[in-house]
Amino acid sequence: MKTIKSIGGMLLACSLLFAITLAPADEDVEKEKPRRVLLTNVHVFDGVNEDRIENANVLVEGNLIKSLSTKPIEAEGAYTVDGGGRTLMPGLIDMHSHLCFRNGLMEFRDPYDSLVVGAYVQKAIEDYLDQGFTTARDAGCNILGIAKAVNNGVLPGPRLFPSGAFISQTGGHADLGVFSDQPLEKDALERAETMYIVDGVAEARRAARSNFRRGATQIKIMAGGGVSSEFDPLHMTQLSLEEMKAIVGVAEDYGTYVMAHAYHDRSVNRAIDAGVRVIEHNFLVSEDTIKRMAKEDIVLSAQAQASLESFGNVDEIDFFTADQKEKGRQVNEGAARMFKWAIKHNLKIVLGGDMFGPDVGRQADNLIWFNKIANDNMLTLKASTSTAGEVLVLSGGMNPYKDGPLGVIAEGAYADIILVDGNPLEDIKTVSRKNVDFVMKDGVVYKNWLPDENAPAFQPVGPKRDAYFGNL
Repeated sequence: MKTIKSIGGMLLACSLLFAITLAPADEDVEKEKPRRVLLTNVHVFDGVNEDRIENANVLVEGNLIKSLSTKPIEAEGAYTVDGGGRTLMPGLIDMHSHLCFRNGLMEFRDPYDSLVVGAYVQKAIEDYLDQGFTTARDAGCNILGIAKAVNNGVLPGPRLFPSGAFISQTGGHADLGVFSDQPLEKDALERAETMYIVDGVAEARRAARSNFRRGATQIKIMAGGGVSSEFDPLHMTQLSLEEMKAIVGVAEDYGTYVMAHAYHDRSVNRAIDAGVRVIEHNFLVSEDTIKRMAKEDIVLSAQAQASLESFGNVDEIDFFTADQKEKGRQVNEGAARMFKWAIKHNLKIVLGGDMFGPDVGRQADNLIWFNKIANDNMLTLKASTSTAGEVLVLSGGMNPYKDGPLGVIAEGAYADIILVDGNPLEDIKTVSRKNVDFVMKDGVVYKNWLPDENAPAFQPVGPKRDAYFGNL
């Protein structure tokens, strides 16, 4: 019988348990010792190798993995967690989050203000942890302050790699104003720095620099039309080559990279010509473009659940217009074909949910839907662990997490660890929320559903989670 413990409760529980474990004879000396947690009786998927390390033990010291061994680890004074034969694996990484979204951005432009946006984001990032996602790369919105607060330990949440405000042209995918907006008039979302609308090289360069000034780890540009926006046809190509090159140049000056929203050949190839390193979506490209991406080591960030499931049932999305629904149908028709080509030509693939609305509580479904096409659990898992970690390193000097690698279980790696009930290498659904029994990020436990007769019983606090996220 699993006892549900809230994140707040678990933080308190961990503090108490570690305080009891480390009760010092000499308080000043003991305070200097890093916290130690020993996880025993686990089978380790390290994020890289196809075979689990059976009957293993993992010692965490501070926020890093100290040792991994199939032999007993001597760790006097460490708090011991019996994994009960579960699979220990890297915390999952979502490479395309929109943490400011709920039922589309319009909800936070019209009926609510930025205070509600911030409150929602906090609920969302706590929920990411509950699902086992210990890192999220946000693909556009103003979470730069929240990312800073998470990094500084002010707010609980996954590691955040924020892109800052979308960079888009007038009439582009991130032009989310109203029909009657006049030239140079800033919409409420633009004033809130959710997006920058740029026309010309100088404005493009200024927008990129503004994002980096406030802590963006990479830049997100809109290179073509999209489904969820009003003013841009799906076939449209956006931002000139010169504007893109200006933004890429700023990113290179900061030692990082640019990611691009793009669906079709012209927009994708223009972005690659400009120096963009990661393509988001890519649903309507030809096989020739896939071949070019493979040759030039361009990364594909894949949104399988959105394209295959959500857009497969696009008529059920209440806040989409008839035009948006038609665009969704086109994406649904092209996505499966594109994923097959990407796998065939060995693209470097990472997975990002692009989820909002009721779907935000089931990020793992992006892995499950991708695997329906890939039929390769190892490829799917790596796309959300070690391969994602490799792509995050592209942020170079802007990467706030330089003490160890992400997405792997290895000595010296960050202690971002989940325990799942089952073997994800055999059944990808093992990574679903209901099977994630233990979540540690940066050496701190945020969720523990493991049986422990000695642990104090904590009850959930505040409103039930489904009051915010629907029936999860």
